[in-house]
Amino acid sequence: MNRFRPLILTAVIIFTAFLAYGLWTVPSPQPADAPGFSAERVVKDIEVISREHHSVAHPQERAEVREYLISRLEGLGADTVMTFEYDSLRDPRNRPYIGVFDAVNLVADFAPLQASEDTTWLMMVAHYDSRFAQAMPKDTVWSYGAADDGYGVSVILETVSQALKQREHWNQGLKVLFTDAEEVLMIGMTTMWEKDRQVFDNVGLMINLEARGPWGPCLLFETSPGNEKVMDLYADAARYPFTYSLTTVVYNFMPNFTDFTIVKDEIPGMNFSTIADINHYHTDLDNFSNVSPKSLQHYGAQVLPVVMEYLTDAKYADKDYFRSDKDTVNFTVPALGLFNFSKTWWMIINIIVYVFFILLFMLEIVRGRLKAGKTFRNTAIVLLSGILVLAFGELVAYICSAIAGADFEPFGIIGGIPFDNAAMIVSMAVIAASVVAVYCVGRAKAVRQVAGSMRKNAAANAAAHHAYENLYGTLFLMFVLSLVLVIALGENLMCFIPLFCAVAAMILYHLTSLKFWLVASIVVILLHAFSFLYALAMALTIGAFGAVAMLAFFDIMVLIPLADLYLLNTGKKK
Repeated sequence: MNRFRPLILTAVIIFTAFLAYGLWTVPSPQPADAPGFSAERVVKDIEVISREHHSVAHPQERAEVREYLISRLEGLGADTVMTFEYDSLRDPRNRPYIGVFDAVNLVADFAPLQASEDTTWLMMVAHYDSRFAQAMPKDTVWSYGAADDGYGVSVILETVSQALKQREHWNQGLKVLFTDAEEVLMIGMTTMWEKDRQVFDNVGLMINLEARGPWGPCLLFETSPGNEKVMDLYADAARYPFTYSLTTVVYNFMPNFTDFTIVKDEIPGMNFSTIADINHYHTDLDNFSNVSPKSLQHYGAQVLPVVMEYLTDAKYADKDYFRSDKDTVNFTVPALGLFNFSKTWWMIINIIVYVFFILLFMLEIVRGRLKAGKTFRNTAIVLLSGILVLAFGELVAYICSAIAGADFEPFGIIGGIPFDNAAMIVSMAVIAASVVAVYCVGRAKAVRQVAGSMRKNAAANAAAHHAYENLYGTLFLMFVLSLVLVIALGENLMCFIPLFCAVAAMILYHLTSLKFWLVASIVVILLHAFSFLYALAMALTIGAFGAVAMLAFFDIMVLIPLADLYLLNTGKKK
């Protein structure tokens, strides 16, 4: 073994982790005197908005927030600021602490200088009410609404402020809608949609801003159906993009909704949010002391360029421009950026990779690196082990819930466990260490079987055979799962990306004998896995830790043999 390779591999893994978790891939907060979008200015608005609880159960405090927002909109130079009042509303679920309440939505118009009756509008939406009482394992708490949705409201104010600097170049207008009573099943938006739909006339695009927790990157987690042109705009304009089309699919299965839910089938748009962490969501921990300027700057880096592109490009004057019956498959890889494919191209890419995998798999058998029976046995072992890892993850969730006194629901959204993230990290470390240990034991056994052989490099070749059998056993499973998922859902990136990277690396390695390709594939798989699995774990919470752990296990089972092949002093020979 080359003595430098372990050091190189270790350094690469550490550097990749830093890249995936924000080093150079998320913008730094900008001060109040910055010329562009400034998180520090956003923070000042949040400080005012989140001073007191302002849920539907706090009419006076909510009115004070509303008056502040009216003054801010008027101060920005809105052409009109209108209030839409809806009286004597009730919670459909009859939850305590709410009772009968009024909701008041705010709508502000900022028209282009050359406005007309046919002006098309971009509508930016956020809700200004905070969460009402939330029952936690040991107490009932009230949110201050600093993140949910002080983030959305304040980011919109800063975005409007910056956009107005280029108002002479606008071809479209900008509407701001601050809704009330979103936390009560979106009653403010629902009532306006039913009774005052004229507010939405000529709206060609909607951007809704939310926050589920104060930390982490801002994720474009949902788009409207037929998102092809919406994603083209996002791909062209957004800086530091962070999105997965898979999250739209997952979100449709989750018991969560936003104001955008009410209108997304009628108005094309985007839905942004932070997603970390659940214990600061709808609780008293959603307060000003936990505000993250870095997260706020990430909102601005994505949203402001999209807003400016929409407002200034004349092609968006057609309010139906974004309507489409075509969706895209998209995902981001930290440091590499956004990948956005039509469904057709995504299917073509999948077919090409599948064909190359089958050809490569057959070639490895012909050249004696693999035995089909042993490889398929490894496939079955990896699948069964993955199921065990899934069960282990759910067991961890159950134990953590029991310790914290939280209600356990398999694959459900579980809050109120203050140590949930630490438990998931430690558990994943245990899983990874266990997998490495089992792999090394199997590798040592394979090497012992050739002990005493007179063949040169017999031990190294035995270790290489072990790596090949484990790698292709896992890749065959990823091939099957990827094929099933792309047919069933049209989304398979969690299995396809490791398969694609490993197949490309092995082909290039065999063609060139350069182990660089193995390291490159490890880097890309890790960049994707760190980012995607983090987002998935934060979104689904510890309740679905089993599913996240299983996906991570499959990635690990691809990464370990790739790393082993890189470390071994063997070429292409058997």
